Amino acid sequence: MFADQTWLARIIWLALAGAVIWALALLRFELAFVALATLGLSMAPVVVANWAQVHVPPTFVAIVVIFVVATLFLGEVFNFYERFWWWDIAMHGTSAVAFGLIGFVLVFMMFQGDRFAAPHLQLSFLAFCFAMTIGTVWEIFEFAMDQAFGLNMQKSGLEDTMGDLIINTVGALLGAAAGYGYLKGRHFGVGSFIDEFVRRNPRLFRRLRRNRDKNRSS
Repeated sequence: MFADQTWLARIIWLALAGAVIWALALLRFELAFVALATLGLSMAPVVVANWAQVHVPPTFVAIVVIFVVATLFLGEVFNFYERFWWWDIAMHGTSAVAFGLIGFVLVFMMFQGDRFAAPHLQLSFLAFCFAMTIGTVWEIFEFAMDQAFGLNMQKSGLEDTMGDLIINTVGALLGAAAGYGYLKGRHFGVGSFIDEFVRRNPRLFRRLRRNRDKNRSS
């Protein structure tokens, strides 16, 4: 499961595990908690994918790992949100685009890769809704962490939350638009990721495979 991932992801996981042990040895429990939470969240996609018997491209897992580390560990422990004014914008914008694409892939998977099973706009709208839902849940998570552990993930409170939601909306639109472009044959650079996911999970795209086999035989 974890052995199939990229060397970069495995190195980051080892570094986070080391940070947890180091923080516990120094009795810095807040740092240990953040490092452990970062480690758990970055490993979660691999665990969930293995449970669901879905093969996620290792490159995508590495991107998720880097994002979680940049958001939680670098952002909170090393205070990147205060050091770089653009850090929060970059994190929320990137995640929204990524979740828009993930939402598109999930919806695309539900229809087994049939591009004509539902209107393209409808599929893209569902992907947009998925990304917005994840963004909203993340804001709830930030609020809970601030209230429970005295962190400052929300920064200026309501203003920060609303700014994040606006950025999430823009990113979700871009991710959904990329999925719409894929359905229309305009890949916008994301076609390789979607095609790799389809190739690694043939049982989830039986209808797509049948259509391709028919086209080859005709």
